[in-house]
Amino acid sequence: MIDAKELSHLDLENIMSATFPDVATSDRQKLEDSIYAKVTLRLLPFLFLCYAAAYLDRVNVGFAKLSMLNDLQFSETVFGLGAGIFFIGYFLFEVPSNVIMHRVGARVWIARIMITWSILSAATMFVTTPTAFYIIRFLLGVAEAGFFPGIVLYLTYWFPTARRSRMNALFMIGIPVAGVLGGPLSGWIMNHFAGVNGWHGWQWMFLLEAIPSLLLGVLCLAFLPNKITNAKWLSDNEKAILEANIKADAASGVQKSHSVKDAFSNPKVWLMAAIYFCCMMGLYGISFYLPTLVKATGVKDALDVGLLTAIPYSIAIVVTLLVARSADRTGERRWHFAIASALGGIGLFLSTVWGDNVVLALCALSVGTAGMLSTMPVFWTYPAAILSGAAVAAGIGLINSVGNLAGFVSPFIVGWLKDVTGTTNTGMYFVAGALVVGAILALLQPRAMVNK
Repeated sequence: MIDAKELSHLDLENIMSATFPDVATSDRQKLEDSIYAKVTLRLLPFLFLCYAAAYLDRVNVGFAKLSMLNDLQFSETVFGLGAGIFFIGYFLFEVPSNVIMHRVGARVWIARIMITWSILSAATMFVTTPTAFYIIRFLLGVAEAGFFPGIVLYLTYWFPTARRSRMNALFMIGIPVAGVLGGPLSGWIMNHFAGVNGWHGWQWMFLLEAIPSLLLGVLCLAFLPNKITNAKWLSDNEKAILEANIKADAASGVQKSHSVKDAFSNPKVWLMAAIYFCCMMGLYGISFYLPTLVKATGVKDALDVGLLTAIPYSIAIVVTLLVARSADRTGERRWHFAIASALGGIGLFLSTVWGDNVVLALCALSVGTAGMLSTMPVFWTYPAAILSGAAVAAGIGLINSVGNLAGFVSPFIVGWLKDVTGTTNTGMYFVAGALVVGAILALLQPRAMVNK
């Protein structure tokens, strides 16, 4: 086996030759691909399930809204503030959480995050006042802080840039899958369990949908290796190849920042944060209000709303994977992001224009959802292009925390504008415009920095 400390002094071809001397040069790429396939099969399905569960717990409040507002006599503004205040707690604890994970490892820290947020998500069923709603949503944000950027950081430990968009996509399609499965599931729970034990359907929804997160959090402790050297299911030679690729990737490209201070002082990081803020305006505009937008077309039953919201998310799964694959294959990332973000904005805009027609509105929402979600796997290849070590941990946390402030701004503005104007259309125009601005900002990034 090659000593990992010596990897940086050899080029990858020499490493492959020394590690697998009996394998012909023409077959070494296939061998390397098989190693990555093994890692992907081991890690990505589990991480995908964790993210799907996390995202469902974060946004199922959008389905609860269908009856929760009437049951508790909450206004649209109260709901928007409560849905959004999650991201204040998320913002405050995001960077510290990611730095802690970089130090203590993913296994324990991801497990801690999932177990605490599942308990708090279930506790939302006991909310009866606006103040209690605000408090539980804030604490849920504190508990979940660090999960998404932690997984993004974790993937940089295993996969080089040339493979990262596809790996990000396999993890991040947890969002649309949560929409595909969570919509009908939430609608079914709210219909089927309403009145059982004297509880409302939305109370049962919060309780039952928290259980997968709790179980997956416990499984993290047994299933998730902190880094390549901890993976008992890899041979020493396979570990050597994976580490060689990560070292080669870190040594290539532009000069990288390494310290936490560098991450906060780098203007490129703040540009990324602004781009991601625009992207998240679209994500949470869709996530929190998609059920409401579908209902506004004339669909009343909660289960029917859930089934129809699954359509845009189903299309987004396919489009997200195709866009990520294209970005990795071509090495081009700016235009992939910009076009997807612009289409997201156009789709959301048209969904309001065609809001009185179920078919046309769903087509537009499908374009908007697919475009917006396709931006995320491409975007999250950016930070590691200019940061490494503690800087990439802090940078990813910073970008995600600033970007996710949109999760506060987006639902609050949409809810407030609906109270003022009596329609969600004005709020959706605002969200659509943010996605177009994000597309423009993405093109301001240096081509050499984001293209590989």
